[in-house]
Parts: sequence; C-alpha cells; structure tokens
Amino acid sequence: MKLTRADRKILEILQQDGKISNVDLAERVGLSPSPCLRRVKQLEASGLIAGYVALLDRRKASLDLLAYVEVQVDRHSETAAEAFKEAVLREPLVVGCYAMTGNKRLLKMPAVKGIQSSFVLDTIKDSPALPLDYLA
Repeated sequence: MKLTRADRKILEILQQDGKISNVDLAERVGLSPSPCLRRVKQLEASGLIAGYVALLDRRKASLDLLAYVEVQVDRHSETAAEAFKEAVLREPLVVGCYAMTGNKRLLKMPAVKGIQSSFVLDTIKDSPALPLDYLA
C-alpha cells in the first residue's frame, strides 16, 4: 500500500491518541470526515493498523519494577524451543519475549543454564509509537 502524506499524518495522530474522534482526526489531518474515515478503514484493512489498545500506567497498576532478563537455554532442540515458547505464552507476567541473535538468549525459563538480569532504574522514554519515516 502506497501511503500518502495524509495517511502518514493519520497514523502519527492515531499512535498518540487512538480514541480521537473521526471529526477531530479529519480536522487535524486537513480532510473532511468521510474521506478521513475511508482512509482509516483502508489502513485497518491493509493490516498496517493492527488494532487499538488501552495503555496502562505501569506505576498506577502497581507494577513499578521492570526487569529485562537474559536466559541461556541449556538444551537447543526444536522441542525445547517450542516448550519454552508455550510456557512464555501462558505466563501473563512476561509482557515481552524475543529470540535474539548471538548466544540464543531468551527471556524467562524455569530450567535454565544461566540468567542475567537488569532492572530499570528510570524510564527515559517508553513509547509504543513506531517511527513512520521508513514506511513506503
């Protein structure tokens, strides 16, 4: 999907305020409401807008501690990797997990070879918004 300047502006605004009314969005983008809504629907249908969520304040939700844990898996088999993925998907306290290049480190696993932890002391920036400069 080729994005127009208006599409980019819509995405920029929606990443900051997903609850903005279509009338307000259209006004900020410089479109009338009908074409603006049509563009939003096209962006949703294309899958570029994957959904809308409520972002909770971590501290107000009594989740003050944020830790990044590196885990090195003892066994490197497809079965072990799948078991790990399933365990992570079932664990609601793990809010993110990524397989990384390098030493095959993953986040959080019960029977592990080694663990290194880093705790967040202060959040400088925590934005779910993605940069739009690289979109086609």
